[in-house]
Amino acid sequence: MTTVLRCDGLQAGYAKGRPCVRDLDLEVHRSEVLALLGPNGAGKTTTLLTLAGLLPGLGGTVEVDGTVVKAGHARAASRAGLVLVPDNRELFTTLTVEENLRLAVRARRRWTAERDAILDYFPGLRDRLRVQAGALSGGEQQMLAIGRALAQHPGVLLIDELSMGLAPVIVERLLPVMRQVADETGTAVILVEQHVHLALEVADTALVLRHGVNVLQGDARTLAATPELIEQAYLGVHDGKGGSTDPLVPADSVQ
Repeated sequence: MTTVLRCDGLQAGYAKGRPCVRDLDLEVHRSEVLALLGPNGAGKTTTLLTLAGLLPGLGGTVEVDGTVVKAGHARAASRAGLVLVPDNRELFTTLTVEENLRLAVRARRRWTAERDAILDYFPGLRDRLRVQAGALSGGEQQMLAIGRALAQHPGVLLIDELSMGLAPVIVERLLPVMRQVADETGTAVILVEQHVHLALEVADTALVLRHGVNVLQGDARTLAATPELIEQAYLGVHDGKGGSTDPLVPADSVQ
């Protein structure tokens, strides 16, 4: 397997000397879907923002295809192939679907082919090309946000809370598309998702953060078959006396 993204000892946060994410080691391969899981406040969004260069790294290194990416520089991250779909989608709401996509396509001479390739993944947008993004449904807006990211041909696609504000039935339709994208394009996908069971259905591997520490990682199918491990990672390990301990130690690896 070809490693496309490697993080060694990543420290991430919003104030120097006070990391929210601590000593995160991460390796993602081409065509791999990684589900980045954890309770609210675990550091998932902070991790993605740091990988995308929108937050300065507080320590450690990030490499894409073996080359270190300069911390805190969004343009350098984008050039390296790290592309983020944020939880608020950040669409140009007064522009049409087609205009939003056109802004993201780098090879202008291939605009039509690029657009059609995106619409193959999201056929529901074909009849909405001339509609302003602000007039789309939540599901359509998420399709457009992901499509705009795909137009940049990412090596690593970072998706923060795909299901934000969406009905579960829409999430069930969109998540398999992420699997399809990874399989067909070789793009690595890091997916932050609160619908744990749905994320594990499409992921190859999963990692659980809690209080900024990797407390569990392993094969997605294995973790899906042992939900008690996920529960323990989210909540802590019960001590048998009605309390709990806080296992903020290097993660157990589940193969």
